[in-house]
Amino acid sequence: MSEPITQEEARPGSSASVEFIGEWYRLDPSKPFEIGREADLDIDDNQYLHRRFLSIQFVDGLWWLSNVGSRLSASVSDPSGTMQAWLAPGARLPIVFALTTIVFTAGPTSYEFTIHTDAPAFVDSAPQRSPSGETTVGAVTFTLSQRQLILALAEPMLKREGTATSEIPSSANAANRLGWALSRFNRKLDNVCDKLSRAGVDGLRGGAGALATNRRARLVEYAVLSRLVTKDDLPLLDQSADED
Repeated sequence: MSEPITQEEARPGSSASVEFIGEWYRLDPSKPFEIGREADLDIDDNQYLHRRFLSIQFVDGLWWLSNVGSRLSASVSDPSGTMQAWLAPGARLPIVFALTTIVFTAGPTSYEFTIHTDAPAFVDSAPQRSPSGETTVGAVTFTLSQRQLILALAEPMLKREGTATSEIPSSANAANRLGWALSRFNRKLDNVCDKLSRAGVDGLRGGAGALATNRRARLVEYAVLSRLVTKDDLPLLDQSADED
């Protein structure tokens, strides 16, 4: 396991570094940097987390993030949330942003860390909000109650500060937070996931027997990283919404 360094040590003279819960790790271009339960970055003693889950390596002039696990996937985003990728097992992608955010879920717990490089940042483009309370991301429009569902699931992640861990609420707990029947919550969860799936968001659609925890976790990861919902939206949880 690598020893963490200070933020000041991470920046000067290094082309890339990783930050997790205030601890910084300088990346060495000559060898891979691994992240998992027993790795260079020892994330957590979580039985659902791979011993070696993600690997960062410098190849052909670029830093690459690879998923070396067999079950878990990760969501990868630029600072604005407008560029986002879903990194499935066996996949890899180049790290091309000055700041890259990685979020993943193992069991009921979600984790977030960042990779800092000298690459240029992209232009920010936030979701468009309408006075009616609807939110539009690309061609997808969400009603107030649909946003409330997303917020109920994302509330723990939105309330945390910086890179950290958080718990994904169960459907029953999220429904209770909203004062809804579980059947209504599940119906709206299906609608939200179908909308985003049709818009090209991976990891939200599954057939009978699909793991509900994975779908909820993927929805939260996408919604938070894409800025579909933010901490400023949390008061909407206590706002009355029409039955739709």
